Amino acid sequence: MSHGRPGARGPVPGGPVTKTVGIDLGTTFSLVATVADGRPRIIDDQGERLLPSVVGFSGRGELLVGTPARNQYVLEPEKTVKSIKRAMGTDERVTLAGRAYSPQEISAFILRELKRRAERALGEPVERAVITVPASFTDAARRATMDAGEIAGFEVARIINEPTAAALAYGIDREADQKVAVYDLGGGTFDVSIVELSQGVIEVRASHGNTRLGGDDFDQLIADHVADGFQRQHGVDLRQEHRSLARLLRAAEQAKIALSDGPYTRVTEEYIARKVLIPLHLDAELARHEVEDLIRALVRSTLSSVDRALQDAGLRPRDLANVLLVGGSTRIRLVRQMVAQHLGKEPRVEMHPDEAVALGAAVQAAIIDDDPVEAVLVDVAPHALGIETMHVVLDHLLSDRYAVLIPRNTIIPCSKSEAFFTLTPEQDRVRVRVYQGEEPVASRNRALGEFLFEGISAGPPGKSREVIVRFDYDVNGIVQVSALDRRANRSTGITVAPSRDRLGDEEKAQAREHLAETDRGLERQIAALLRRAERSMIRLEAAGQGAVAEEVLSLAGDLERARQERDYEQARVLIEALSDRIYAHEA
Repeated sequence: MSHGRPGARGPVPGGPVTKTVGIDLGTTFSLVATVADGRPRIIDDQGERLLPSVVGFSGRGELLVGTPARNQYVLEPEKTVKSIKRAMGTDERVTLAGRAYSPQEISAFILRELKRRAERALGEPVERAVITVPASFTDAARRATMDAGEIAGFEVARIINEPTAAALAYGIDREADQKVAVYDLGGGTFDVSIVELSQGVIEVRASHGNTRLGGDDFDQLIADHVADGFQRQHGVDLRQEHRSLARLLRAAEQAKIALSDGPYTRVTEEYIARKVLIPLHLDAELARHEVEDLIRALVRSTLSSVDRALQDAGLRPRDLANVLLVGGSTRIRLVRQMVAQHLGKEPRVEMHPDEAVALGAAVQAAIIDDDPVEAVLVDVAPHALGIETMHVVLDHLLSDRYAVLIPRNTIIPCSKSEAFFTLTPEQDRVRVRVYQGEEPVASRNRALGEFLFEGISAGPPGKSREVIVRFDYDVNGIVQVSALDRRANRSTGITVAPSRDRLGDEEKAQAREHLAETDRGLERQIAALLRRAERSMIRLEAAGQGAVAEEVLSLAGDLERARQERDYEQARVLIEALSDRIYAHEA
């Protein structure tokens, strides 16, 4: 029976009836997945879903794979190897316990551990696997991956491209014909693929990337930044000693992960170095904006690959129906923002980026086994959640703004926090109003609750006071909203229950009409003000006030552009500015 999807075929007649599993053999982590009762799921081992792609030998010669090897890397990096995926298809060798190993052999250790994990969970032998590879992998790297699978004891039923697997996990093969960009930024590799679904068949039309770019490189930049600060403070370079460097890189990775959900984190490692027999400790604070500045150039380089892939496919960004984010590094807020801005489309995020490829590989495995497959089930936030804020733009106060902390379709449970600042250094209290919805104007969304946070500690002289707002969204749909004064380590908050109800067609139609009427009223206001500005410029020119007339002309031009671009938020600011300028010279 054909499912109309790539590689569909039934079991081999007379062959062994064993389950085929799906494997994501990753640079940083690897996963194995299966389809049970029609649903793709990750196979975990005592709660551990992701197996670190790290291999080593202990001092006693014991083979270590996964978390034990990753833990050893911090203390004995010379006895451990990670990111071997970057060497697949090359003649490189790594030496462990006095013996040289090929990349295939190291990868086979990881695959064998995944095989054992699957057999323990399923209670039966697992002999066949679908293994994924980056679309940019060379033929040599693909053959090396197949060799690694066979060394591990698998019959490799199929090698499939990671973007194809991601598309299968998202259920793209069940949707209408379309073209999709799969942006895959993992621990050690990056590629973007343009995937086309046509009559149920998924095909990679173009791909571009960098097999030596990923989260590991972000970790290195963060580690260098922290090490430079430590060296300025203590005169010791942590990068010169293997153990110190390994601990530093681990701390940098943890900081990167923490900053995906919050504005600040601390990097702490006790006894990380010594200076004249005196132990030195690492304790530094990192802000999200600092890390974003460090990695921005690397993220920007991935967008060049996006453009190249689109060009090779003969497409423009507006031809894409969806953008899928895959790989753990796409959890970084800056990555999501830059991809969305570059393509003019919000990426789909309703699946764990670490797991999408493995789940898609399991879908392909089920197709090969001729097993029924249903959609991947994930629990997501049905609406965005955020708070009301105020901004000062062009010396004008812009109120009733909506700052989203948890975007719609974010996987739950989750925790997100952001830093906000008072309007003036003297302000020592804020009212936190919580909303649910997607409208940029806060009051157009559904109010969920509010609370007053008082006694905010003063910041540096002349600087506004800082408040950290945090949202904790649990699996039951309950959200804890809290405000934190970092300087005093004091917080307060409320509990809210976001509505999961969908609006009816009539309610949505009424809401659309209300918004349209609001926009029409603003259009009329803009038109009237522009006519008034034209009359004012004529009078100013006649009065010999050409410079002021130029200012009015400039503001009027900006307002007209904002109207044409339907940037009504900016238009409201310009209306106030232009009105004030005209009034000042008409009075």
